[in-house]
Amino acid sequence: MRRTRAISNAPQESLPSDAADLFTTYLLNAEESRMKSPDKKCVRGATTHGALARLIVLLAITCAFAAQALAQSTAADTPISNTASAVYQDGSGGNYSTTSNTVTVTVSKVSGLTVTPDVTNGSSDPTVVPGQNNVKFTFTVTNTGNFSDTVLFKAGSVTIASGSATIASAFIDVNGNGNYDAGTDIVINAADASSPSMAQNASISVVVLVNVSNAAAAGSVIDVRLGNTSAGTNFDNQAAAAGATVLTQSALSVNGKREARGDRSAVVDNDAQLSLSLTAPAGPVALGSNITYVWQLCNTGLRAASSVTLTNAPAGSNTGIFIFAPVPAGTSLAAQSFPAGTLFSTTAVSSNPVTTAVWTTAQPANPTQVAFNVGNSLAASACSANINMVVTITTSDATNAITEQGTGYANNSISVQINATSPLRTTTLVITGNVLNGPQGAPGATNTTQNDDFTNKSVSTGIAGIAPGGNTNAQGIVTFTNTVQNTGNANDQFTLTVQSFPAGATVKVTVGAVQTTVVNAGVATGNAVPPVSVNFNSTADYSVEVTLPSGKTVLTGYDTVIRATSGNTNTSWNETIDRVYTGFIQLTKTATVSNSTGVGGATDPVPGAWITYSIVYRNVSSAPAAGGSGNVSLSASNIVISEDGGAGTNNWGANTTMVLGPPAANDPSDSNGGAITDGSTNLAVTAATNFLKDTVASLGPQATGTFSFKRQIK
Repeated sequence: MRRTRAISNAPQESLPSDAADLFTTYLLNAEESRMKSPDKKCVRGATTHGALARLIVLLAITCAFAAQALAQSTAADTPISNTASAVYQDGSGGNYSTTSNTVTVTVSKVSGLTVTPDVTNGSSDPTVVPGQNNVKFTFTVTNTGNFSDTVLFKAGSVTIASGSATIASAFIDVNGNGNYDAGTDIVINAADASSPSMAQNASISVVVLVNVSNAAAAGSVIDVRLGNTSAGTNFDNQAAAAGATVLTQSALSVNGKREARGDRSAVVDNDAQLSLSLTAPAGPVALGSNITYVWQLCNTGLRAASSVTLTNAPAGSNTGIFIFAPVPAGTSLAAQSFPAGTLFSTTAVSSNPVTTAVWTTAQPANPTQVAFNVGNSLAASACSANINMVVTITTSDATNAITEQGTGYANNSISVQINATSPLRTTTLVITGNVLNGPQGAPGATNTTQNDDFTNKSVSTGIAGIAPGGNTNAQGIVTFTNTVQNTGNANDQFTLTVQSFPAGATVKVTVGAVQTTVVNAGVATGNAVPPVSVNFNSTADYSVEVTLPSGKTVLTGYDTVIRATSGNTNTSWNETIDRVYTGFIQLTKTATVSNSTGVGGATDPVPGAWITYSIVYRNVSSAPAAGGSGNVSLSASNIVISEDGGAGTNNWGANTTMVLGPPAANDPSDSNGGAITDGSTNLAVTAATNFLKDTVASLGPQATGTFSFKRQIK
């Protein structure tokens, strides 16, 4: 009867060291039995047969252990047959032979799996650079079992174990060409996927494409992992855990499903990296002067930088590594020599210099930016030569400094465009404060100088019925509006102060919505007026309220002097006068007697004599000096002078009669052409008129006029 027994090819206990001795002992015993046999024949007794069987099994086990030592080279389901034979002699010199039964051992299925390599320190693959995409990491997956099997790759079987990167894709490279071929290769990682059937000791390649982050740090390691075995130091051919992601699929093996893990890793290099330096004077520099900028572009990375191509530049001049230098606002490009390959643009600086700006080799009239070509390659750790660019300051406003900031553009080793921005360099300008302060809308007004220009106004209270030389009997309030102009070369803040004021007056200054009492009843308060902020070449208004106390002489001007001082240059100031008059039209009356009656003297006021009344009216307010401009004067308008013979203490109406022409010289007259009428009827003056009115249209500063009429004493 043929007997078979399957034995495992899995690791076993060591074979006893006396196996060879046991085999030798068996042969000696067999020979001894043959010699003792009566018929000299092989006796297949239980003892002999059992011993032989045990020997054959022992030999089979020995072979099995030898196969295990040879890395499971014996294929599963391989039958291992063993039939023993023996020869012997009888005592008469006869020779005999015998054969045992055949023992067959069938080799069991044993699963095995490896994933290589297992390198986590970055040495298995070439270095990568930040931003590099579709970097290829290839793993070898080998069926180390002794039968054909498939490998299951579960979703998420490929991971980034360390480093700043992401998985772009992963696939089983069925045809082994290293590239993904749709319909042939098998995508893994997004969902569970199985490999094709793999023969014993067969291998497949798994390709993983990785995108390295732009933020990946130089010197860091990108570790790409296939599988997730974690036990021990050998990550291959482990008993598959519940969460295994790369494992064999056959459930028929005597050692169960196996899992494995591999690691490929690469070190992140600094790719080409640009650094753009810029030097410029800090200032302050004078308006109209030049500023020299010095540029230098360096590659601080570990790989060479290469050229970019400008979209809108002339062919032959459009390729290179470029420094783009804007012409700063408030400047123009000065006459100078430029290096070969320099380009110019009038496109807005805000546009992309590589893809949008339009470039020319000829310098236009007003370029907005300049492109300096430093060559087609810039080696690692190398720098361009220094490049100068000179601009002339054209702005007249020194408020804002001149600022400059440029960019450098190139490609890195993976043809990704890289750039660098220079530091922002600020050059301040020499600031000079200057100011004009004058009447509203006329800050540059002049009288004899620019510091005695004026605004004249008059109170209307406390002056009625007060004869010249008398004093006001009530306070009067007048408000002035003045204008300050910034004539410096930058934005400024101007301080307002009251330099002089009328005795006993109260002065309040208003800036914006804030009113400040600077003088109270003739005493300075020490209160500071908020500064007036005025932009370059602009103006601002402020107001001054002056309160005159009662008791001031009528027909007199009282000055309040306001000074505006530059905050940028405190030695620059300008003053204006806010002048308050206590009335400004003065009337002076005279009477002249002419006696031709023959009674008494020629000037005796006897009945029949004529009295000539003359009223001299005068605008007492100040007038600008010759050549002065911008001052605000007081001009009287619609002046009505009344001569009522019966008003108040007047009695000339009852005691005299009106004298009229001819000749016309005897008629009422006004030297300024005023209209003279009967004050009662508003009609022409008649012999019966006892009330006259003289209406004068206007009277300017310091101007005078005379209103005259004649009466005859009854």
